[in-house]
Amino acid sequence: MITFEDVTLTYPGASEPTLREVSFTVEEGDLAVVVGRTGTGKSTLLGAINGLVPHFTGGTLAGDVRVAGRSTAHNRPRDLADVVGWVGQDPRAGFVTDTVEEEIAYGMEQLGLRPAAMRKRVEETLDLMGIAALRRRPLADLSGGQQQRVAIAAVLAAQPRVLVLDEPTSALDPTAAQDVLSALTSLVHEVGLTVVLAEHRLERVLHQADTLLWLPQDTHGVVVGPPSRLLLTCDVRPPLAQLARALHWDAVPASVRDARRRVQREHLRVTAPAVVPLSTAPARVSVRDLTISYGSLTAVNRLSLDLRPGEVTALMGRNGAGKSSLLWALQGGLPSTGSVSVDGRDPRTLSAPQARRLVSLVPQTATDLLYLPTVAAELAQADRETGSQPGTAAEILSSLGSRLPPQADPRDLSEGQRLSLVLALQLCAEPGVILLDEPTRGLDYAMKDHLSRTVSRLAHEGHVVVVSTHDVEFAAASQRTLVMADGDVIADGPTREVLTSSPAFAPQTTKVFSPTAVLVPDEVRGAR
Repeated sequence: MITFEDVTLTYPGASEPTLREVSFTVEEGDLAVVVGRTGTGKSTLLGAINGLVPHFTGGTLAGDVRVAGRSTAHNRPRDLADVVGWVGQDPRAGFVTDTVEEEIAYGMEQLGLRPAAMRKRVEETLDLMGIAALRRRPLADLSGGQQQRVAIAAVLAAQPRVLVLDEPTSALDPTAAQDVLSALTSLVHEVGLTVVLAEHRLERVLHQADTLLWLPQDTHGVVVGPPSRLLLTCDVRPPLAQLARALHWDAVPASVRDARRRVQREHLRVTAPAVVPLSTAPARVSVRDLTISYGSLTAVNRLSLDLRPGEVTALMGRNGAGKSSLLWALQGGLPSTGSVSVDGRDPRTLSAPQARRLVSLVPQTATDLLYLPTVAAELAQADRETGSQPGTAAEILSSLGSRLPPQADPRDLSEGQRLSLVLALQLCAEPGVILLDEPTRGLDYAMKDHLSRTVSRLAHEGHVVVVSTHDVEFAAASQRTLVMADGDVIADGPTREVLTSSPAFAPQTTKVFSPTAVLVPDEVRGAR
């Protein structure tokens, strides 16, 4: 179905190719997962399948890419639209209409389908993706996860033979992500759809993958093989791969079930670390009866909460539970009722520069805070806005472990680099409270480990750190976990207690060794 033959892709002005002499085949009806560290060319590889690369991005393509027998060299993306469906990292960038129903119908209109056929497919796709209740909602009013599901639905409605997805579950909660991947898997096995997707959170999709396409760092090539063998040697290490290495297994289990069976066969026993009590330090943030409403919709419902320095708090819950609304209210950026006190002051009553010194928020899309042409200009502007000595923001960026080219355009940076830059800009104001909304989107495992160490250091230095995340593996490194549902906090306690008692939010290591309350692979190293 998809064939790459000696493909080399070089972008304009680049000193070396992004892809070099790449050859592989994806058979019809396969689910192929593209993996690799950030910046290795995964999005370029995906874009080459439907001709976005190089027809839209520019660059020179040598070799041949063929999809269903058609060469992308002679067929532009619009010529392949009936064969290849594409879902990018940012669903908002692909929307062309105003409402959910209109967006799902739009692609079929462009293909000239009859109205009766379109109506039928719209209904089927709404049900398939579980978004029938959103059909008349404005796209701009949806959460990030809801927008991602609509973007996938809009592509599926056209019934392509090949579906290409760039991190399709990055904005979804664990349950919603599983629903989306289950729907894709059903299409693979029951309809014969060929799916190629890039995914940093391999724990969500590894058990369904037929083939792994690994892009090693610095080689610009692609290594193809079965997941169970390739993950033992590649530089991308999902939890089950870490577990296999920790236990010296000769293959990576494809699923939690396979791992549990091997643990039982080998009679492995582990001891869970003791639960660390939560901090009893005086609260720096105190919230009482906080309510946030959007018209008739209540996003946060009379919530009361205390946050203390020295702890990283993970904020979890399904899409639309109220997590982002809570963070923006704590920062003072959303109208709300009830009381909010940060070091004795209410951020809602302060000017933006004053509130920034109390609470800094890194939003879901870090680029929302970047508007200058170079990294150096952004850092200098942060120094001026906060009244800091020149070079302060640059020093903070260096302390975060990031060394970015001063003249680089922030929009050309990787997700991890942009996150580091925005975090440095926010820390320049020396806030006591740091809020991060879905910071691990687009980050590979190594970058998430680095971010985890960074937020732990900030908490150790006395900051209050709250991280809203759908990434249960990342949340496992926090001290406290809050779970929200319909605007209420439904669970609050030490992370080990909260995550290990929830099937939906349990990390993979927890599931493998349940009922023993372990969280991460390092806790079972040396098990006998």
